[in-house]
Amino acid sequence: MAQKPSIPKGTRDFAPLEMARRNYIFDTIKSVFSLYGFQQIETPAMENLSTLMGKYGEEGDKLLFKILNSGDWKRSLDTESLAGASIGALTNKVSEKGLRYDLTVPFARFVVQHREDIQFPFKRYQIQPVWRADRPQKGRYREFYQCDVDVVGTNSLLSEVELMQIVEAVYRRLGIRVSLHVNNRKILAGIAEVIGQPERMVDITVAIDKLDKIGIDNVNNELLEKGLPEASVVALQPILQLSGTNAEKLDQLENILASSETGLKGIDELRTIFALYADSTQDGDMTTYEPSGMQIELDLCLARGLNYYTGAIFEVKALDVQMGSITGGGRYDNLTGIFGLPNVSGVGISFGADRIYDVLTELNLYPENLQSTTELLFASFGEAELLYALRWAKVLRDKGLCVEVYPEPAKMKKQMSYADSKKIPYVAIVGGDEMAANKVMLKDMVTGSQRLVSMDELLSKM
Repeated sequence: MAQKPSIPKGTRDFAPLEMARRNYIFDTIKSVFSLYGFQQIETPAMENLSTLMGKYGEEGDKLLFKILNSGDWKRSLDTESLAGASIGALTNKVSEKGLRYDLTVPFARFVVQHREDIQFPFKRYQIQPVWRADRPQKGRYREFYQCDVDVVGTNSLLSEVELMQIVEAVYRRLGIRVSLHVNNRKILAGIAEVIGQPERMVDITVAIDKLDKIGIDNVNNELLEKGLPEASVVALQPILQLSGTNAEKLDQLENILASSETGLKGIDELRTIFALYADSTQDGDMTTYEPSGMQIELDLCLARGLNYYTGAIFEVKALDVQMGSITGGGRYDNLTGIFGLPNVSGVGISFGADRIYDVLTELNLYPENLQSTTELLFASFGEAELLYALRWAKVLRDKGLCVEVYPEPAKMKKQMSYADSKKIPYVAIVGGDEMAANKVMLKDMVTGSQRLVSMDELLSKM
């Protein structure tokens, strides 16, 4: 019995219509990136594990797809090493490479490796697949595309403002209403300080980042289970429940974090970013930091689990669909330092193309006739007519028209059904009479009307 074909869980095939929709997303995002002077690069699908490990936290390391060494990798193992070695040590013996987890760490490696060839500030975008050994579910895949845009080599907060503008422009063009959630890792560090647990910042941020998903009671239980004193958990509650406008939240937060120099610096950075963004919009309001076109919310529970973020962090959610974040990113001050190039600050965001696809599909926001690329199909009654159609098709293609020739003189109904299924707007029918007149019968597939036309008339029509 033949084996039933299948693909790994968390991966997908993409048919022509799906590819047309995905390319619409990619082309829209690329067009916005280019407006801001970003240039495209690509990096390999696989990286050395030494490049990837330790950059995403303990949970991220577990989700890395490792690639088994080629050749006789079993030769490096023996009974003694199998019995006493940890999982990590065994992994190092059998795997030296892994599939990239995101595009940011490979980009940092790229910057260091090519630092003599690039000009700072360096503005790049990258659209490629990444892989994570996660549990597949709605909106979460093991293979998915990220559309990253980053600028490195500058500390200027104008870079954060430009990224916010890019987010607004992309989703305005796609027709998706979104809310941009903003926080700052310095504020989170300040919160950890004022509740007396500065060394537990990671545990605190990992827990509060789940607030929307599991609720405040479960967040508190998780913090207690991790060993935080009850007094610290109690001190955290009023911070998690701050309300009001973004400006009012920052004012309240300034009083709470008055004893934390780091926290106050984070507040100042957000005030600057909000004000600059508001001022850059046509009807920006410097008081409320709520420019039109996109909801912007200071979200103190937003933590972004990746360890390399050091400043402003961003997350975008669709307003009309139940979906996780569809864009995220932030400031990282020393990611290149781990590769030998310290003190190079960067900031970037990543658009999740696959989740954007799901949002557009659920909201039915794709343009009509997105799949239709062929403008004209030649349909013929016989072999001689088929050769005649080939000659005409070459002339039209040389003029830049997208033309197909049905590959055999099948029944005309079959050829017309093909044109209709591909939403081809015009069919050029070739029979003996058309050949004798050096013309074709041009049929409009929308109206059903048809008329005899010469090459010049066809070119003029098309």
